[in-house]
Amino acid sequence: MLLFHVTSGVLYNMIFLLVPFTEAQCKSRPHDLVFIIDSSRSVRPQEFEKVRVFLADMIDTLDVGPESTRVAIINYASTVKVEFMLKTYNNKKDMKQAVSQIEPLSTGTMTGLAIESAMNKAFMETAGARPKERGISKVAIIVTDGRPQDQVAEIAASARAAGIEIFAVGVDRADMQSLRLMASEPLDDHVFYVETYGVIEKLTSRFMETLCGVDMCAIGNHDCEQICVSTATSYYCRCRPGFILNEDQKTCSRVDMCAIGNHDCEQICVNTTTGYYCKCRPGFILNEDQKTCSREEMCAAGNHDCEQICVSTSTSYYCKCRPGFTLNEDQKTCSREDMCAVGNHDCEQICVSTSTSYYCRCRPGFTLNEDQKTCSRVDMCAVGNHDCEQICVSTSTSYYCRCRPGFTLNEDQKTCSRLDMCATGNHDCEQICVNTTTGYHCRCRPGFILNEDQKTCSRVDMCAFGNHDCEQICVSTAASYYCKCRTGFILNEDQKTCAKEAQRKITIQDPCECEALLDFQRDVQLNFQTLASKIDHVTKKMQAFEFQLGRY
Repeated sequence: MLLFHVTSGVLYNMIFLLVPFTEAQCKSRPHDLVFIIDSSRSVRPQEFEKVRVFLADMIDTLDVGPESTRVAIINYASTVKVEFMLKTYNNKKDMKQAVSQIEPLSTGTMTGLAIESAMNKAFMETAGARPKERGISKVAIIVTDGRPQDQVAEIAASARAAGIEIFAVGVDRADMQSLRLMASEPLDDHVFYVETYGVIEKLTSRFMETLCGVDMCAIGNHDCEQICVSTATSYYCRCRPGFILNEDQKTCSRVDMCAIGNHDCEQICVNTTTGYYCKCRPGFILNEDQKTCSREEMCAAGNHDCEQICVSTSTSYYCKCRPGFTLNEDQKTCSREDMCAVGNHDCEQICVSTSTSYYCRCRPGFTLNEDQKTCSRVDMCAVGNHDCEQICVSTSTSYYCRCRPGFTLNEDQKTCSRLDMCATGNHDCEQICVNTTTGYHCRCRPGFILNEDQKTCSRVDMCAFGNHDCEQICVSTAASYYCKCRTGFILNEDQKTCAKEAQRKITIQDPCECEALLDFQRDVQLNFQTLASKIDHVTKKMQAFEFQLGRY
Protein backbone atom coordinates (compact mmCIF):
# COMPACT_ATOMS: atom_id res chain seq x y z
CA MET A 1 0.00 0.00 0.00
CA LEU A 2 1.36 3.44 -0.90
CA LEU A 3 0.49 6.29 1.47
CA PHE A 4 1.33 9.82 0.29
CA HIS A 5 1.13 12.57 2.92
CA VAL A 6 1.13 15.79 0.90
CA THR A 7 1.18 19.34 2.24
CA SER A 8 1.34 22.81 0.74
CA GLY A 9 4.14 23.60 -1.71
CA VAL A 10 5.67 20.13 -1.58
CA LEU A 11 2.79 18.96 -3.73
CA TYR A 12 3.69 21.42 -6.42
CA ASN A 13 7.25 20.03 -6.47
CA MET A 14 5.89 16.47 -6.47
CA ILE A 15 4.01 17.44 -9.61
CA PHE A 16 7.25 18.33 -11.31
CA LEU A 17 8.80 15.19 -9.80
CA LEU A 18 6.28 12.80 -11.30
CA VAL A 19 4.83 14.38 -14.43
CA PRO A 20 7.74 13.54 -16.78
CA PHE A 21 6.96 9.78 -16.46
CA THR A 22 4.29 8.42 -18.77
CA GLU A 23 1.82 5.65 -18.06
CA ALA A 24 3.89 3.34 -20.26
CA GLN A 25 6.96 4.03 -18.12
CA CYS A 26 5.07 3.13 -14.93
CA LYS A 27 3.53 -0.28 -15.60
CA SER A 28 4.35 -1.00 -11.99
CA ARG A 29 3.78 -3.99 -9.80
CA PRO A 30 0.56 -3.61 -7.75
CA HIS A 31 0.49 -1.22 -4.79
CA ASP A 32 -2.12 -0.03 -2.35
CA LEU A 33 -1.44 3.71 -2.66
CA VAL A 34 -2.79 6.29 -0.21
CA PHE A 35 -2.14 10.02 -0.58
CA ILE A 36 -2.36 12.11 2.60
CA ILE A 37 -2.97 15.79 1.75
CA ASP A 38 -1.95 18.42 4.27
CA SER A 39 -4.49 21.23 3.74
CA SER A 40 -3.70 23.27 6.86
CA ARG A 41 -3.99 27.05 7.08
CA SER A 42 -0.49 27.52 5.59
CA VAL A 43 -1.80 26.28 2.21
CA ARG A 44 -3.11 29.21 0.19
CA PRO A 45 -5.97 28.67 -2.32
CA GLN A 46 -3.71 28.92 -5.37
CA GLU A 47 -1.31 26.45 -3.75
CA PHE A 48 -4.09 23.95 -3.04
CA GLU A 49 -5.08 24.10 -6.68
CA LYS A 50 -1.55 22.90 -7.47
CA VAL A 51 -2.14 20.09 -4.96
CA ARG A 52 -5.10 18.91 -7.03
CA VAL A 53 -3.03 19.15 -10.22
CA PHE A 54 -0.26 17.10 -8.57
CA LEU A 55 -2.68 14.34 -7.56
CA ALA A 56 -4.22 14.17 -11.04
CA ASP A 57 -0.79 13.97 -12.72
CA MET A 58 0.38 11.38 -10.20
CA ILE A 59 -2.65 9.19 -10.98
CA ASP A 60 -1.88 9.50 -14.70
CA THR A 61 1.57 7.92 -14.11
CA LEU A 62 0.18 4.85 -12.33
CA ASP A 63 -1.05 1.49 -13.61
CA VAL A 64 -4.47 1.76 -11.92
CA GLY A 65 -6.93 -1.13 -11.63
CA PRO A 66 -8.50 -3.70 -9.25
CA GLU A 67 -5.59 -6.12 -9.79
CA SER A 68 -3.00 -3.34 -10.26
CA THR A 69 -2.45 -0.24 -8.13
CA ARG A 70 -5.33 0.92 -5.91
CA VAL A 71 -5.45 4.54 -4.75
CA ALA A 72 -6.97 6.32 -1.73
CA ILE A 73 -6.71 9.97 -0.63
CA ILE A 74 -6.83 11.34 2.93
CA ASN A 75 -7.18 15.08 3.53
CA TYR A 76 -6.15 16.46 6.91
CA ALA A 77 -5.45 19.54 9.00
CA SER A 78 -6.68 19.60 12.61
CA THR A 79 -9.18 16.94 11.56
CA VAL A 80 -8.97 14.05 9.08
CA LYS A 81 -11.26 13.48 6.11
CA VAL A 82 -11.08 10.33 3.94
CA GLU A 83 -11.82 11.68 0.46
CA PHE A 84 -12.09 8.17 -1.03
CA MET A 85 -11.01 4.61 -0.13
CA LEU A 86 -8.82 2.09 -1.98
CA LYS A 87 -11.93 0.25 -3.15
CA THR A 88 -13.90 3.35 -4.24
CA TYR A 89 -12.54 3.82 -7.78
CA ASN A 90 -10.82 1.43 -10.19
CA ASN A 91 -10.17 3.80 -13.11
CA LYS A 92 -8.23 7.01 -13.55
CA LYS A 93 -11.13 9.08 -14.87
CA ASP A 94 -13.28 8.68 -11.75
CA MET A 95 -10.30 9.21 -9.44
CA LYS A 96 -9.31 12.47 -11.13
CA GLN A 97 -12.91 13.70 -11.05
CA ALA A 98 -13.00 13.06 -7.27
CA VAL A 99 -9.63 14.83 -6.85
CA SER A 100 -10.94 17.97 -8.59
CA GLN A 101 -13.66 18.30 -5.91
CA ILE A 102 -11.37 18.11 -2.85
CA GLU A 103 -11.49 21.27 -0.69
CA PRO A 104 -8.88 22.39 1.93
CA LEU A 105 -9.73 22.08 5.64
CA SER A 106 -7.66 25.19 6.54
CA THR A 107 -6.87 24.61 10.23
CA GLY A 108 -3.90 23.10 12.15
CA THR A 109 -1.44 20.32 11.26
CA MET A 110 -2.25 17.02 13.03
CA THR A 111 0.16 14.77 11.13
CA GLY A 112 0.10 11.97 13.71
CA LEU A 113 -3.71 11.83 13.58
CA ALA A 114 -3.54 11.61 9.76
CA ILE A 115 -1.08 8.66 9.85
CA GLU A 116 -3.24 6.88 12.44
CA SER A 117 -6.38 7.36 10.30
CA ALA A 118 -4.57 6.03 7.24
CA MET A 119 -3.38 2.95 9.13
CA ASN A 120 -6.73 2.20 10.83
CA LYS A 121 -9.03 3.14 7.95
CA ALA A 122 -7.41 3.33 4.50
CA PHE A 123 -5.18 0.27 4.92
CA MET A 124 -7.97 -2.00 6.19
CA GLU A 125 -9.20 -4.85 4.00
CA THR A 126 -12.76 -3.56 4.38
CA ALA A 127 -11.58 -0.32 2.73
CA GLY A 128 -10.05 -2.18 -0.23
CA ALA A 129 -6.55 -3.07 1.01
CA ARG A 130 -5.46 -6.49 -0.13
CA PRO A 131 -4.59 -9.31 2.33
CA LYS A 132 -1.05 -9.59 3.61
CA GLU A 133 -0.56 -13.00 1.99
CA ARG A 134 -1.04 -11.41 -1.43
CA GLY A 135 2.31 -9.65 -0.99
CA ILE A 136 0.99 -6.25 -2.20
CA SER A 137 3.37 -3.50 -1.07
CA LYS A 138 2.33 -0.94 1.53
CA VAL A 139 4.12 2.40 1.17
CA ALA A 140 3.44 5.71 2.92
CA ILE A 141 4.91 8.92 1.44
CA ILE A 142 4.42 11.88 3.77
CA VAL A 143 5.04 15.37 2.37
CA THR A 144 4.85 18.39 4.67
CA ASP A 145 6.02 21.99 4.87
CA GLY A 146 5.34 22.50 8.58
CA ARG A 147 5.84 21.11 12.06
CA PRO A 148 3.29 18.54 13.36
CA GLN A 149 1.11 19.81 16.19
CA ASP A 150 0.77 16.32 17.68
CA GLN A 151 3.03 13.34 18.44
CA VAL A 152 4.12 11.36 15.38
CA ALA A 153 6.87 9.02 16.67
CA GLU A 154 4.69 6.36 18.31
CA ILE A 155 1.99 6.21 15.65
CA ALA A 156 4.59 6.15 12.84
CA ALA A 157 6.34 3.25 14.58
CA SER A 158 3.00 1.37 14.73
CA ALA A 159 2.46 1.96 11.02
CA ARG A 160 5.95 0.66 10.16
CA ALA A 161 5.35 -2.39 12.40
CA ALA A 162 2.18 -3.07 10.41
CA GLY A 163 4.29 -3.39 7.25
CA ILE A 164 3.89 0.13 5.87
CA GLU A 165 7.03 1.59 4.31
CA ILE A 166 7.07 5.32 5.10
CA PHE A 167 8.79 8.03 3.06
CA ALA A 168 8.91 11.58 4.52
CA VAL A 169 9.49 14.65 2.36
CA GLY A 170 9.91 18.13 3.88
CA VAL A 171 9.87 21.51 2.17
CA ASP A 172 10.93 24.96 3.38
CA ARG A 173 9.85 25.23 7.08
CA ALA A 174 9.41 21.49 7.59
CA ASP A 175 10.87 20.09 10.84
CA MET A 176 13.65 17.63 9.94
CA GLN A 177 13.50 15.85 13.29
CA SER A 178 9.78 15.09 12.76
CA LEU A 179 10.54 13.75 9.28
CA ARG A 180 13.15 11.34 10.67
CA LEU A 181 10.74 10.15 13.39
CA MET A 182 8.15 9.25 10.76
CA ALA A 183 10.27 7.61 8.04
CA SER A 184 11.34 3.98 7.61
CA GLU A 185 14.94 2.74 7.77
CA PRO A 186 17.38 3.40 6.27
CA LEU A 187 16.63 7.09 6.81
CA ASP A 188 18.93 8.18 4.00
CA ASP A 189 16.62 6.38 1.56
CA HIS A 190 13.35 7.53 3.15
CA VAL A 191 13.86 11.15 4.32
CA PHE A 192 14.13 14.02 1.84
CA TYR A 193 14.31 17.79 2.26
CA VAL A 194 14.21 20.50 -0.38
CA GLU A 195 14.47 24.24 0.15
CA THR A 196 12.64 25.32 -2.98
CA TYR A 197 10.01 23.81 -5.17
CA GLY A 198 12.34 23.61 -8.18
CA VAL A 199 14.82 21.34 -6.38
CA ILE A 200 12.20 18.67 -5.71
CA GLU A 201 12.52 17.52 -9.32
CA LYS A 202 15.73 15.77 -8.23
CA LEU A 203 13.56 13.28 -6.24
CA THR A 204 11.70 12.08 -9.33
CA SER A 205 13.90 9.10 -10.14
CA ARG A 206 13.99 7.95 -6.50
CA PHE A 207 10.20 7.82 -6.23
CA MET A 208 9.62 6.34 -9.67
CA GLU A 209 12.02 3.51 -8.85
CA THR A 210 9.85 2.76 -5.80
CA LEU A 211 6.55 2.90 -7.67
CA CYS A 212 7.67 1.32 -10.93
CA GLY A 213 9.79 -1.67 -9.92
CA VAL A 214 10.31 -4.64 -12.19
CA ASP A 215 7.08 -6.50 -12.98
CA MET A 216 8.20 -10.16 -13.19
CA CYS A 217 4.87 -11.14 -14.71
CA ALA A 218 5.02 -8.42 -17.37
CA ILE A 219 8.50 -9.33 -18.60
CA GLY A 220 7.72 -13.05 -18.68
CA ASN A 221 10.25 -14.08 -16.02
CA HIS A 222 7.90 -16.56 -14.37
CA ASP A 223 6.84 -20.19 -14.74
CA CYS A 224 3.14 -19.94 -13.91
CA GLU A 225 1.03 -22.23 -16.09
CA GLN A 226 -2.05 -19.97 -16.10
CA ILE A 227 -2.04 -16.67 -14.13
CA CYS A 228 0.97 -14.72 -12.80
CA VAL A 229 0.40 -12.12 -10.01
CA SER A 230 3.18 -9.57 -9.26
CA THR A 231 4.10 -8.70 -5.65
CA ALA A 232 6.37 -6.06 -4.14
CA THR A 233 9.40 -8.33 -4.38
CA SER A 234 8.48 -11.19 -6.73
CA TYR A 235 5.34 -12.95 -8.01
CA TYR A 236 2.98 -15.88 -7.35
CA CYS A 237 0.77 -18.14 -9.49
CA ARG A 238 -3.00 -18.51 -9.68
CA CYS A 239 -5.41 -20.65 -11.72
CA ARG A 240 -8.46 -19.83 -13.80
CA PRO A 241 -11.95 -20.68 -12.49
CA GLY A 242 -12.53 -24.47 -12.61
CA PHE A 243 -8.87 -25.22 -11.90
CA ILE A 244 -6.84 -25.66 -8.71
CA LEU A 245 -3.15 -24.87 -8.10
CA ASN A 246 -1.01 -27.97 -7.73
CA GLU A 247 1.51 -28.52 -4.94
CA ASP A 248 4.33 -27.14 -7.11
CA GLN A 249 2.50 -23.77 -6.90
CA LYS A 250 3.02 -23.37 -10.64
CA THR A 251 0.79 -25.76 -12.57
CA CYS A 252 -3.00 -26.18 -12.46
CA SER A 253 -5.35 -29.19 -12.52
CA ARG A 254 -9.02 -29.20 -13.46
CA VAL A 255 -11.37 -29.32 -10.50
CA ASP A 256 -14.12 -31.97 -10.56
CA MET A 257 -16.77 -29.57 -9.30
CA CYS A 258 -19.30 -32.32 -8.97
CA ALA A 259 -16.97 -34.60 -6.98
CA ILE A 260 -15.94 -31.97 -4.42
CA GLY A 261 -19.46 -30.62 -4.08
CA ASN A 262 -18.59 -27.13 -5.33
CA HIS A 263 -21.74 -26.82 -7.36
CA ASP A 264 -25.31 -25.65 -6.87
CA CYS A 265 -27.24 -28.31 -8.79
CA GLU A 266 -30.39 -29.35 -6.96
CA GLN A 267 -30.38 -32.93 -8.28
CA ILE A 268 -27.67 -34.10 -10.72
CA CYS A 269 -24.25 -32.51 -11.42
CA VAL A 270 -22.49 -33.39 -14.68
CA ASN A 271 -18.75 -32.62 -14.88
CA THR A 272 -17.32 -31.25 -18.18
CA THR A 273 -13.90 -30.23 -19.48
CA THR A 274 -14.72 -26.58 -18.80
CA GLY A 275 -16.79 -26.90 -15.66
CA TYR A 276 -20.15 -28.60 -15.04
CA TYR A 277 -23.86 -28.44 -15.74
CA CYS A 278 -27.04 -29.55 -13.95
CA LYS A 279 -29.63 -32.20 -14.85
CA CYS A 280 -32.85 -33.44 -13.23
CA ARG A 281 -34.08 -36.94 -12.34
CA PRO A 282 -36.82 -38.57 -14.43
CA GLY A 283 -40.21 -36.96 -13.81
CA PHE A 284 -38.62 -33.55 -13.26
CA ILE A 285 -37.59 -30.74 -15.59
CA LEU A 286 -34.80 -28.17 -15.23
CA ASN A 287 -35.97 -24.70 -14.32
CA GLU A 288 -34.85 -21.51 -16.08
CA ASP A 289 -32.11 -20.93 -13.49
CA GLN A 290 -30.45 -24.12 -14.86
CA LYS A 291 -29.92 -25.25 -11.24
CA THR A 292 -33.21 -26.30 -9.66
CA CYS A 293 -35.78 -28.84 -10.80
CA SER A 294 -39.59 -28.91 -10.86
CA ARG A 295 -41.87 -31.93 -11.20
CA GLU A 296 -43.48 -32.27 -14.60
CA GLU A 297 -46.80 -30.64 -13.89
CA MET A 298 -50.36 -31.88 -14.32
CA CYS A 299 -51.24 -28.22 -14.29
CA ALA A 300 -48.90 -27.34 -17.15
CA ALA A 301 -50.24 -30.21 -19.24
CA GLY A 302 -53.79 -29.02 -18.67
CA ASN A 303 -54.89 -32.26 -17.05
CA HIS A 304 -56.86 -30.61 -14.27
CA ASP A 305 -60.32 -29.20 -13.55
CA CYS A 306 -59.41 -26.20 -11.38
CA GLU A 307 -61.57 -23.15 -12.13
CA GLN A 308 -58.85 -20.66 -11.33
CA ILE A 309 -55.41 -21.81 -10.10
CA CYS A 310 -53.82 -25.25 -10.39
CA VAL A 311 -50.89 -26.06 -8.05
CA SER A 312 -48.71 -29.06 -8.85
CA THR A 313 -47.42 -31.30 -6.06
CA SER A 314 -44.81 -34.05 -6.01
CA THR A 315 -47.50 -36.61 -6.81
CA SER A 316 -50.49 -34.73 -8.25
CA TYR A 317 -52.05 -31.25 -7.95
CA TYR A 318 -54.62 -29.21 -6.03
CA CYS A 319 -56.75 -26.12 -6.75
CA LYS A 320 -56.54 -22.58 -5.36
CA CYS A 321 -58.44 -19.37 -5.94
CA ARG A 322 -57.25 -15.88 -6.80
CA PRO A 323 -57.19 -13.20 -4.08
CA GLY A 324 -60.76 -12.13 -3.26
CA PHE A 325 -62.16 -15.59 -3.92
CA THR A 326 -62.65 -18.68 -1.73
CA LEU A 327 -62.54 -22.35 -2.73
CA ASN A 328 -65.92 -24.07 -2.75
CA GLU A 329 -66.62 -27.46 -1.12
CA ASP A 330 -66.01 -29.24 -4.43
CA GLN A 331 -62.36 -28.09 -4.10
CA LYS A 332 -62.48 -27.05 -7.75
CA THR A 333 -64.62 -23.97 -8.24
CA CYS A 334 -64.33 -20.53 -6.59
CA SER A 335 -66.81 -18.00 -5.21
CA ARG A 336 -66.09 -14.31 -4.68
CA GLU A 337 -65.21 -13.49 -1.10
CA ASP A 338 -66.74 -10.40 0.52
CA MET A 339 -63.62 -9.15 2.29
CA CYS A 340 -65.66 -6.68 4.30
CA ALA A 341 -68.26 -9.23 5.39
CA VAL A 342 -65.74 -11.77 6.62
CA GLY A 343 -63.71 -9.13 8.39
CA ASN A 344 -60.56 -9.75 6.33
CA HIS A 345 -59.72 -6.09 6.08
CA ASP A 346 -57.89 -3.42 8.06
CA CYS A 347 -60.22 -0.45 7.56
CA GLU A 348 -60.60 1.60 10.73
CA GLN A 349 -64.18 2.74 10.00
CA ILE A 350 -65.94 1.67 6.77
CA CYS A 351 -64.99 -1.20 4.44
CA VAL A 352 -66.37 -1.10 0.87
CA SER A 353 -66.24 -4.34 -1.16
CA THR A 354 -65.32 -4.17 -4.85
CA SER A 355 -65.37 -6.74 -7.65
CA THR A 356 -61.75 -7.63 -6.98
CA SER A 357 -61.05 -6.61 -3.39
CA TYR A 358 -62.11 -3.73 -1.12
CA TYR A 359 -61.25 -0.17 -0.13
CA CYS A 360 -61.69 1.94 3.01
CA ARG A 361 -63.86 4.99 3.69
CA CYS A 362 -64.53 7.21 6.71
CA ARG A 363 -67.70 8.34 8.46
CA PRO A 364 -68.95 11.93 7.97
CA GLY A 365 -66.72 14.37 9.80
CA PHE A 366 -63.62 12.21 9.18
CA THR A 367 -61.07 12.05 6.35
CA LEU A 368 -59.02 9.07 5.11
CA ASN A 369 -55.31 9.21 6.04
CA GLU A 370 -52.44 8.57 3.62
CA ASP A 371 -52.28 4.89 4.67
CA GLN A 372 -55.74 4.54 3.07
CA LYS A 373 -56.81 2.60 6.19
CA THR A 374 -57.17 4.89 9.21
CA CYS A 375 -59.28 8.04 9.62
CA SER A 376 -58.69 11.45 11.21
CA ARG A 377 -61.42 13.82 12.38
CA VAL A 378 -62.08 16.79 10.09
CA ASP A 379 -62.16 20.20 11.80
CA MET A 380 -65.20 21.52 9.92
CA CYS A 381 -64.56 25.05 11.18
CA ALA A 382 -60.87 25.05 10.19
CA VAL A 383 -61.48 23.83 6.62
CA GLY A 384 -64.37 26.24 6.11
CA ASN A 385 -66.94 23.50 5.53
CA HIS A 386 -69.65 25.21 7.56
CA ASP A 387 -72.48 27.75 7.07
CA CYS A 388 -72.27 29.73 10.32
CA GLU A 389 -72.83 33.45 9.78
CA GLN A 390 -70.60 34.54 12.64
CA ILE A 391 -68.84 31.96 14.88
CA CYS A 392 -68.22 28.24 14.14
CA VAL A 393 -67.44 25.93 17.10
CA SER A 394 -65.98 22.46 16.37
CA THR A 395 -67.19 19.43 18.35
CA SER A 396 -65.97 15.83 18.58
CA THR A 397 -68.42 14.79 15.87
CA SER A 398 -69.33 17.94 13.90
CA TYR A 399 -69.79 21.66 14.71
CA TYR A 400 -72.36 24.25 15.84
CA CYS A 401 -72.87 28.01 15.36
CA ARG A 402 -72.68 30.90 17.83
CA CYS A 403 -73.13 34.68 17.61
CA ARG A 404 -70.98 37.55 18.74
CA PRO A 405 -71.99 39.56 21.85
CA GLY A 406 -75.03 41.72 21.10
CA PHE A 407 -76.48 39.13 18.70
CA THR A 408 -78.75 36.12 19.15
CA LEU A 409 -78.86 32.88 17.13
CA ASN A 410 -81.88 32.57 14.86
CA GLU A 411 -84.11 29.49 14.63
CA ASP A 412 -82.11 28.21 11.62
CA GLN A 413 -79.17 27.80 14.05
CA LYS A 414 -76.92 29.43 11.44
CA THR A 415 -77.67 33.17 11.11
CA CYS A 416 -77.66 35.89 13.80
CA SER A 417 -79.93 38.84 14.62
CA ARG A 418 -78.98 41.88 16.67
CA LEU A 419 -80.15 41.61 20.29
CA ASP A 420 -82.14 44.54 21.92
CA MET A 421 -80.20 44.47 25.16
CA CYS A 422 -82.47 47.08 26.75
CA ALA A 423 -85.71 45.29 25.88
CA THR A 424 -84.48 41.92 27.17
CA GLY A 425 -83.08 43.40 30.35
CA ASN A 426 -79.58 42.18 29.56
CA HIS A 427 -77.98 45.41 30.71
CA ASP A 428 -76.66 46.99 33.91
CA CYS A 429 -77.88 50.57 33.56
CA GLU A 430 -79.16 51.99 36.87
CA GLN A 431 -81.80 54.29 35.32
CA ILE A 432 -82.19 54.52 31.53
CA CYS A 433 -80.92 51.97 28.89
CA VAL A 434 -80.54 53.29 25.30
CA ASN A 435 -80.22 50.60 22.54
CA THR A 436 -77.63 51.19 19.75
CA THR A 437 -76.61 49.41 16.53
CA THR A 438 -73.65 47.83 18.30
CA GLY A 439 -75.09 47.27 21.78
CA TYR A 440 -76.41 49.86 24.28
CA HIS A 441 -75.40 52.73 26.58
CA CYS A 442 -76.77 54.18 29.85
CA ARG A 443 -78.40 57.57 30.65
CA CYS A 444 -79.86 59.25 33.77
CA ARG A 445 -83.17 60.92 34.54
CA PRO A 446 -83.39 64.73 34.82
CA GLY A 447 -81.70 65.86 38.01
CA PHE A 448 -79.10 63.08 37.82
CA ILE A 449 -75.72 62.73 36.07
CA LEU A 450 -73.95 59.58 34.76
CA ASN A 451 -71.04 58.40 36.92
CA GLU A 452 -67.61 57.45 35.54
CA ASP A 453 -68.59 53.76 35.42
CA GLN A 454 -71.07 54.76 32.69
CA LYS A 455 -73.71 52.65 34.48
CA THR A 456 -74.87 54.31 37.74
CA CYS A 457 -76.31 57.84 38.33
CA SER A 458 -75.80 60.47 41.00
CA ARG A 459 -78.30 63.25 41.87
CA VAL A 460 -77.46 66.77 40.71
CA ASP A 461 -77.18 69.25 43.64
CA MET A 462 -79.48 72.02 42.27
CA CYS A 463 -78.23 74.40 44.84
CA ALA A 464 -74.55 73.70 44.08
CA PHE A 465 -75.06 74.08 40.33
CA GLY A 466 -77.10 77.30 40.76
CA ASN A 467 -80.15 75.75 39.17
CA HIS A 468 -82.58 77.41 41.62
CA ASP A 469 -84.43 80.75 42.18
CA CYS A 470 -84.06 81.18 45.94
CA GLU A 471 -83.36 84.81 46.87
CA GLN A 472 -81.23 83.99 49.86
CA ILE A 473 -80.72 80.35 50.90
CA CYS A 474 -81.16 77.19 48.73
CA VAL A 475 -81.59 73.88 50.58
CA SER A 476 -81.10 70.61 48.56
CA THR A 477 -83.44 67.68 49.19
CA ALA A 478 -83.43 64.08 48.05
CA ALA A 479 -85.75 64.97 45.18
CA SER A 480 -85.23 68.70 44.55
CA TYR A 481 -84.65 71.82 46.76
CA TYR A 482 -86.49 74.56 48.71
CA CYS A 483 -85.76 78.16 49.75
CA LYS A 484 -85.03 79.69 53.18
CA CYS A 485 -84.26 83.17 54.43
CA ARG A 486 -81.46 84.45 56.60
CA THR A 487 -82.13 85.43 60.22
CA GLY A 488 -84.20 88.60 60.37
CA PHE A 489 -86.00 87.73 57.15
CA ILE A 490 -89.09 85.72 56.46
CA LEU A 491 -90.04 83.76 53.31
CA ASN A 492 -92.65 85.40 51.17
CA GLU A 493 -95.67 83.58 49.77
CA ASP A 494 -93.83 82.88 46.48
CA GLN A 495 -91.55 80.62 48.55
CA LYS A 496 -88.60 82.25 46.80
CA THR A 497 -88.08 85.79 48.02
CA CYS A 498 -87.51 87.09 51.56
CA ALA A 499 -88.69 90.15 53.46
CA LYS A 500 -87.44 91.68 56.70
CA GLU A 501 -89.63 90.99 59.62
CA ALA A 502 -89.67 94.77 60.63
CA GLN A 503 -90.95 95.79 57.15
CA ARG A 504 -93.93 93.50 57.53
CA LYS A 505 -94.78 95.16 60.86
CA ILE A 506 -94.56 98.64 59.27
CA THR A 507 -96.88 97.51 56.52
CA ILE A 508 -99.46 96.53 59.07
CA GLN A 509 -99.17 99.82 60.98
CA ASP A 510 -98.87 102.27 57.98
CA PRO A 511 -100.78 101.44 54.80
CA CYS A 512 -99.03 104.12 52.74
CA GLU A 513 -95.60 102.93 53.56
CA CYS A 514 -96.79 99.40 52.94
CA GLU A 515 -97.96 100.36 49.43
CA ALA A 516 -94.59 101.86 48.63
CA LEU A 517 -92.85 98.81 50.00
CA LEU A 518 -95.04 96.53 47.93
CA ASP A 519 -94.08 98.44 44.77
CA PHE A 520 -90.42 98.02 45.68
CA GLN A 521 -90.92 94.33 46.34
CA ARG A 522 -92.68 93.85 43.00
CA ASP A 523 -89.76 95.47 41.20
CA VAL A 524 -87.32 93.24 43.03
CA GLN A 525 -89.46 90.19 42.38
CA LEU A 526 -89.67 91.04 38.66
CA ASN A 527 -85.91 91.28 38.52
CA PHE A 528 -85.62 87.92 40.29
CA GLN A 529 -88.08 86.33 37.86
CA THR A 530 -86.14 87.65 34.90
CA LEU A 531 -82.95 86.27 36.42
CA ALA A 532 -84.68 82.93 37.16
CA SER A 533 -85.89 82.73 33.54
CA LYS A 534 -82.33 83.14 32.32
CA ILE A 535 -81.07 80.55 34.79
CA ASP A 536 -83.81 78.15 33.67
CA HIS A 537 -82.76 78.69 30.04
CA VAL A 538 -79.15 77.90 30.89
CA THR A 539 -80.24 74.83 32.88
CA LYS A 540 -82.15 73.41 29.92
CA LYS A 541 -79.15 73.91 27.70
CA MET A 542 -76.97 72.09 30.24
CA GLN A 543 -79.48 69.23 30.42
CA ALA A 544 -79.54 68.99 26.64
CA PHE A 545 -75.73 68.90 26.59
CA GLU A 546 -75.73 66.20 29.28
CA PHE A 547 -78.22 64.21 27.25
CA GLN A 548 -75.91 64.36 24.25
CA LEU A 549 -72.98 63.28 26.43
CA GLY A 550 -75.06 60.37 27.75
CA ARG A 551 -75.76 59.14 24.22
CA TYR A 552 -72.10 58.93 23.36
